[in-house]
Amino acid sequence: MPKKKKTKKIKNLKILKKSKSKVKSKSILKSNEKKTSISGPDEKPEIKKIKKQPTEKRVYNLKDFVVYPKHGVGKITAIEKANIGEIDIQFYKILVEKEKLTLTVPINQQSKLRPIATINQINKCVAILKTKPKIKRTMWSRRAQEYDQKINSGKIYELAEVVKDLNKNTDIIADQSYSERQLFEKAYERLKSEFEAVLKVSPEEVQKKMDKALGRVKISEDA
Repeated sequence: MPKKKKTKKIKNLKILKKSKSKVKSKSILKSNEKKTSISGPDEKPEIKKIKKQPTEKRVYNLKDFVVYPKHGVGKITAIEKANIGEIDIQFYKILVEKEKLTLTVPINQQSKLRPIATINQINKCVAILKTKPKIKRTMWSRRAQEYDQKINSGKIYELAEVVKDLNKNTDIIADQSYSERQLFEKAYERLKSEFEAVLKVSPEEVQKKMDKALGRVKISEDA
């Protein structure tokens, strides 16, 4: 008889536990239902769009140095107005001294221009010139095209990379093909002119700085 009582007690405990768990699950379901009824199942949280700040056009002043990607560093010599087709157009007159060329750039198309580099950017260019050249194992015609695109991109770091990659550490013409030398000189002069405009030193001093970074050996020094 006492054994039967124990088994009954165990059964009763199990039933109590089950009933408690059912009560808990029902309360959880009710609370979830309340939450969904408040927010609504179809309602989505509002996403606030961040408004972009209006981009202001950069204003260049007279005698400012600027870079026109396809021609290099130039100086603003005049800011003029003209009436073309009953429309008033304001434009910059830019003198590219290295190419003996005067450019006319409308102010509303000034996205083609960029300001000259900062001192920090010049220092980074010097660091690039000191690194080892990276030469791809592709046909020269393809590489020449890539180099030319980098020169005309207007990006100073890409210009420094072309000078570094085409540098032969010498002035001896036999060490370079004609097209290689042409591209090297084009990139070298573009970079040199920007160094001059930023550092405000003589061309000779800029050349010494660049040649030292490149480790170039002059024929006169060898002689």
